[in-house]
Amino acid sequence: MTFKLPELPYEKKALAPYISEQTLSFHYDKHHATYVNNLNNLIEGTDLEHLSLEEIILHTSENPAQQAIFNNAAQVWNHTFFWQSLTPEKDNTFLDDSNLKDMIIRDFGSEENLKKALKEAGLSQFGSGWVWLIEDGGKLQVIKTSNAFTPLTTKAKALLTIDVWEHAYYLDYQNKRGDYLDAVLNNLINWNFAVQNLNNI
Repeated sequence: MTFKLPELPYEKKALAPYISEQTLSFHYDKHHATYVNNLNNLIEGTDLEHLSLEEIILHTSENPAQQAIFNNAAQVWNHTFFWQSLTPEKDNTFLDDSNLKDMIIRDFGSEENLKKALKEAGLSQFGSGWVWLIEDGGKLQVIKTSNAFTPLTTKAKALLTIDVWEHAYYLDYQNKRGDYLDAVLNNLINWNFAVQNLNNI
């Protein structure tokens, strides 16, 4: 199987001014595309080349000899999930009448408290990584992961993610990761996508 760079769910300029077209083009056309190309090169001629992306991630996640394959496969999956976790639309009607909204209030007290938890996790992630809202055992949690790690390798269900690698924000925000997180959390989060993931739609 040859993997292809998945299409963005919106135009590259759609997330401006919070994420510029320049940043999105660089992030998507360079970083995401490179992970796809690297993965295809690494699995060519191996017993992994006929597996799905998810199967490759699970198969290689605990094998040090296949770390490079895991890193690139997981980054392809993480980035695809990240693009879907963002939206230029302000319509979050799915959230208002959803079990996710009830769980947010139960587990965090309010949507604002959840945003604070996501921001704190993003700021405290040392170096490159990701911030996730996950559901695990019927409870919502905010976690942070380093480098390419993904909740896909655990029993937890990923609901949404924010990329906190520097290439995700440096052109727009330089070293101000907090400003980037505020912009994303207050303007771009696709809560409808999180609802769909929780409900497995």
